[in-house]
Amino acid sequence: MTSSFDLTIRGGRICNAAGCIEGDIGVTDGRIAAIGTGLAPGREDIDARGRWVLPGGIDSHCHIEQLSGMGLMCADDFYSGTVSAAFGGTTTVLSFAAQHRKDSIPQVLADYARRASEKAVIDYGFHLILTRPDEEALAVHLPQAIRDGITSLKVYMTYDLLKLDDHALLDVMSTAGQEGAMVMVHAENHDMIRWIARRLLERGHTAPKFHGVSHDPLAEAEATNRAIQLSRLVDVPILIVHVAGAETVEVLRQARRLGAQVHAESCPQYLFLEASNIDLPGVEGAKFCCSPPPRDKASQEAVWAGLLDGTLGVYSSDHSPFRFDESGKLPKGDATTFKEMANGVPGIELRMPLLFSEGVMKGRMSIEQFVALTATNHAHMYGLAPRKGAIAIGADADIAIWNPQRVVDVSAAMLHDNVGYTPYEGMRLTGWPEDVFSRGRSVVRAGELRAERGSGQYLRRGPSRPLGAAPARSASRGAFSALVGLDQPEGLRGR
Repeated sequence: MTSSFDLTIRGGRICNAAGCIEGDIGVTDGRIAAIGTGLAPGREDIDARGRWVLPGGIDSHCHIEQLSGMGLMCADDFYSGTVSAAFGGTTTVLSFAAQHRKDSIPQVLADYARRASEKAVIDYGFHLILTRPDEEALAVHLPQAIRDGITSLKVYMTYDLLKLDDHALLDVMSTAGQEGAMVMVHAENHDMIRWIARRLLERGHTAPKFHGVSHDPLAEAEATNRAIQLSRLVDVPILIVHVAGAETVEVLRQARRLGAQVHAESCPQYLFLEASNIDLPGVEGAKFCCSPPPRDKASQEAVWAGLLDGTLGVYSSDHSPFRFDESGKLPKGDATTFKEMANGVPGIELRMPLLFSEGVMKGRMSIEQFVALTATNHAHMYGLAPRKGAIAIGADADIAIWNPQRVVDVSAAMLHDNVGYTPYEGMRLTGWPEDVFSRGRSVVRAGELRAERGSGQYLRRGPSRPLGAAPARSASRGAFSALVGLDQPEGLRGR
């Protein structure tokens, strides 16, 4: 029989955010051409019986080949980072192109584009980290970046070399609103953290566990509330990244009930790690330090609840990979204080397997919720739908075939990043992605990489169109926006 498709995946349980069916998928020229039963064979023919066929994951928050605010280069470049992502079932990454204070936006974007194009094995896009929103940036360079398909940007409310004050945040939000971009906010109160940290250091409390003490949950909750109120003033949607604390989840839930156009994400470290993990002898706890830090059991449960009820709409890795040595976590060796070590934990490869095992296989969430949180909602939030995030006719054939019975004991040695450790060492997971396809190309098969360096494609993105009912708009805020000319494109209005 003549092959009708480049690739046929047959007999699997095909699951989208809206439901599951048993059937076949036919792929032609990198896109899904048919979904049904009894499809013709493909030149490559995959038997998926007994396995789940899911959209390839989208990781919309990862730091790859990025220089930190402290001047430290993270451990993964665009090759190791995207290889690691692919082995974990992710077929699209949205990484950060980081502007530091002296950098020009066009130079930053050109530099990241060059590095990614040479190395990435799966498709990729960028968020711009904006640290110098001067007149030229807001009037020329940011609008041009958005028109070139970088339709999201990130701002910081903490870190000396990255943070913006409230006045600058309003400038950025209003410009983003006019241009149709989503503003991602790292929300922690800088002065709270600085005030606590100074007193800890004065008393000789330098161990990694005091990182968690200095980043008090109130700092996250206060800054989240403040960011929401700033966004309401200019009537612009925002997304709060890496939500960690129970109080922050409740701030977000209440704000959404009141009609605020606020979206949010959380990450594996806030479901599977706790503050107690940081309290280890010597500097070992540095392996678990990120900002915000892991909290307690109550916060873990609050984050789970937020993911399940839609308060937290996306689940990302916040992969921030630094080696446990002088190049990253320990710039001063064993004498490194909690204020000197690099912030961040690795997680790009384990993001989806962790949630699949502990969420789906243990009955905490449905497979449909898993797909929404790991792929579909990201595609809508960041202007990738309908090309990405679903198994649908006409969409890119980004597909991961999962074996729900496969048991994997996590170790750093089995992972494909360049970090050298994992905070999830020793966890036993049930379920694993065994075959991964990007635009119909076999990327991972039988535990082997099949994609070439530089074979990933840059994704020019459209405006955000988040899933779910649009929250009610405040009449006063809408009138203010119209008065000062801040009305945004329809696609960004909190849908």
